[in-house]
Amino acid sequence: MTDAWLALEPGADPVERARALRRAHETFTEAGTVRRPVRAVVADSWRRSVRAGVGPDGTASVELMDGDLGAYRAEHPLSRVMPLVRELLGTFAADGEHLLAVCDAHGRLLWVEGHPATRRRAGRMNFVPGARWSESAVGTNAPGTAVAVGRPVQVFAAEHFIRRVQPWTCAAAPVHDPRTGRVLGAVDITGGNGLAHPHSLGFVQAVARAAESQLALLTPERSASEAAELTALGRDEALLSADGRRVRLSRRHSEIVVLLAHHPEGLTGDELLCALYEDETVPPVTLRAELARLRGILGPGRLASRPYRLTMPVESDTSVVERRLRAGAVTAAAAAYAGPLLPGSQAPAVGRLRRRLADGLRAALIACGDPDLLADWAHAPWGEDDLDVWRALAAVRPTAATSSRLAALESELAAPNPW
Repeated sequence: MTDAWLALEPGADPVERARALRRAHETFTEAGTVRRPVRAVVADSWRRSVRAGVGPDGTASVELMDGDLGAYRAEHPLSRVMPLVRELLGTFAADGEHLLAVCDAHGRLLWVEGHPATRRRAGRMNFVPGARWSESAVGTNAPGTAVAVGRPVQVFAAEHFIRRVQPWTCAAAPVHDPRTGRVLGAVDITGGNGLAHPHSLGFVQAVARAAESQLALLTPERSASEAAELTALGRDEALLSADGRRVRLSRRHSEIVVLLAHHPEGLTGDELLCALYEDETVPPVTLRAELARLRGILGPGRLASRPYRLTMPVESDTSVVERRLRAGAVTAAAAAYAGPLLPGSQAPAVGRLRRRLADGLRAALIACGDPDLLADWAHAPWGEDDLDVWRALAAVRPTAATSSRLAALESELAAPNPW
């Protein structure tokens, strides 16, 4: 935890700091210019908020109510550590007239507890269970921003993007799945300006780490016979690791396993036939022969039929990228992306998955505006002709080489097609 993630430096005057931030916020919302004393983490969050279409006079919407909320909370992994979170944060929140809140990886508040009067005030801005407080919904705020950046963060006064939230101060830290590393949600403490202290951020971070430790104790390790890993990004022939062995699948078997891993509920023979073959005249017997060969490779009991489905859990590199994108962890998603999904595959459904994953990641990179991430994509084989990414890179890193490559791409695009 560095000072850049703290809302208020030790010894700073919170009243004067709040005034300066209000002026900076107005400058940004009117002219799009960030001025001192706005921290980089907040400035980046403000820009993401604008790109997401959030306005400074917006409000949170409630997405989960009553039975839907109860059922979702009961099944969420963080429900298992709520007793610990209450034990560690509950008294602090009640005594300080603060609120403790826990959100999921999409920024939806699952629990909001604490001082009754503070809860009533928070309810007037829809800081209530079931409300969506992601950055893309309500702009900069501690739980939403912590989930977006995957780091603990404090948000003080007018650092909040929405004006009606600016009387508040909050500190939040993400909670990760101890086995997969994906973000499950965040633990948050919300209240007045008294929370703008390094101890508040350190405290909530310690609670998040304690929650992760308890999850590790409660989550049994999968044995090699129970889980399988599928590597299909940047490869025409996927690798499947299961039962302590690693198998290189043929192109067709790679496509089948990718599709079945994406549809754990299973696919009928007709659905799989349409997903794999552009030629509608391919007979079902051709697919059945491929499935019979695949069943022999996977081993007994691993490929069921009616519908066709994998009976073992499969963790694919594709799903890792998708989860990280949903959690807003763009850097981590880019690091896990080794290239297009089965790039040589002509299977219609695989092509749709490939485009959706690549388009989602490149859109996140452009929105993020990180020059290093954009450069990594632009200089990769799959991004060397990506005009939108090169334009985004030139905007944040206008080097001679970048400008030259962008000019060449735009010239190619403007040239008439001889065919």
